[in-house]
Amino acid sequence: MEEKALIIGSGIAGIAASIRLACKGYQVEVFEANSYPGGKLSELVINGYRFDAGPSLFTLPEQVEELFKLAGQNPDDHFEYLKLDVACHYFWEDGKKLKAWSDINRFSDEVETKLGEPAGHIRESLMRSAFIYDHLAPLFMHRSLHKFGTWTNPQALKSYLKMGKLGIFSTMNKSNERQFNNPKLVQLFNRYATYNGSNPYETPATLNIIPHLEFNIGAFFPKKGMHDITMSLYKLANSLGVKYHFNSPVEEIVVENGRAVGVIVQGQKVRADFVVNNMDMVNAYKTILKKQKQPKLLLNQPKSSSALIFYWGITQNFPELDLHNILFSEDYKTEFDHIFKKGTIYSDPTVYINITSVYKSDDAPADCMNWFTMINVPNNQGQDWDSMIAEARKNIILKINRILKTDLEPLIEVEEILDPRTIESKTSSAQGALYGNSSNNKFAAFLRHANFSSDIKNLYFCGGSVHPGGGIPLSLLSAKIMTELVVSNQ
Repeated sequence: MEEKALIIGSGIAGIAASIRLACKGYQVEVFEANSYPGGKLSELVINGYRFDAGPSLFTLPEQVEELFKLAGQNPDDHFEYLKLDVACHYFWEDGKKLKAWSDINRFSDEVETKLGEPAGHIRESLMRSAFIYDHLAPLFMHRSLHKFGTWTNPQALKSYLKMGKLGIFSTMNKSNERQFNNPKLVQLFNRYATYNGSNPYETPATLNIIPHLEFNIGAFFPKKGMHDITMSLYKLANSLGVKYHFNSPVEEIVVENGRAVGVIVQGQKVRADFVVNNMDMVNAYKTILKKQKQPKLLLNQPKSSSALIFYWGITQNFPELDLHNILFSEDYKTEFDHIFKKGTIYSDPTVYINITSVYKSDDAPADCMNWFTMINVPNNQGQDWDSMIAEARKNIILKINRILKTDLEPLIEVEEILDPRTIESKTSSAQGALYGNSSNNKFAAFLRHANFSSDIKNLYFCGGSVHPGGGIPLSLLSAKIMTELVVSNQ
């Protein structure tokens, strides 16, 4: 008889876990509190405008393709994407603009022409980013940090000899200040700390691994939008016989004699051979694992930043904007001090605008655009969000008006807002933090929950709040690491 697995949550890691376990021959059921799959990776449709509701950047597409290949499918038959020629458009208040071309030589030349920064500095920085990736990815991204074998394999031993060059003992900002002369370029590369909700002035320089993904490997766009990552994988899981239960929040993980043996849903006990938790780790321990021993050190870690998003239907085309656009703050450090030290929103926030209608025209009516307009904000600590949001909205519009030389307010045809409170309620993310525990110290990688429980046998974890971290690629890899642990233990 097939062994049975129960998965709590259908975030992207939960879906990936269901596919991997089904491909290994397990009988899999998924319990999801919402009425739809995908967690943060969902969509929003308002009056003819479609928005990808959550993650907007797509890197390492092979992590998605691998799931189709495991199931014996050709990924091209189910999921299509394209590589971006321009990763992002950057704008500053003084009128400076940059296009981050995917062609590194072209990007380097643009930086030298427009900012006076020697082109070689870009190439050197991206070579250093590739060096960090080559030495740390096999160790931190593809293996459990909580198994002895990870630290004794040949790749790990080779990496130990390079520790001084991997940025562990410096901050991202200090490393970038050493690399670049122009403060604007320092700011541009400091931005990558936000990809996991961190502060570039505190997070270790190892996070300079991230530009490698965007430049050396590439940034991509799913032809049907980011939500197609969710839906294509959800359809694949269904084709493999995975059973999904929506509107079915798990009330408790059942533990008997130190083993996870099932869950309680709507007052009924559902038994299984093992349980996989894809729910935010902190909230899981506070709710469905509240009767069990609590990992207090991990639970009490500072949380990552959150986001304030305005989904705006804009009744005008802006040809100077692309898929990804950044309008930078004039004082980046003060902005991060507000987020991480004061728990407030700075009056001059950096504004990110994602516009999928640039590549997918049916995401907005003719001659209109769908603006996913986001700023980084603190996680929810009980602030007066209503007044903070009203003030932030005003400041965002003023900034856009200044930089794009427009009058935005009359162009906003539809509006929906997502803030840390609603992120928390919709996705069970503790305090509305987008990436679980913060990465603002050199030991952050070790302060994430393992992909298994050391106290409860047959209980496993995947998703952005556990190892190896948040974001689509790492969440998908968490499912891979978890599945390998299941197979080796069962």
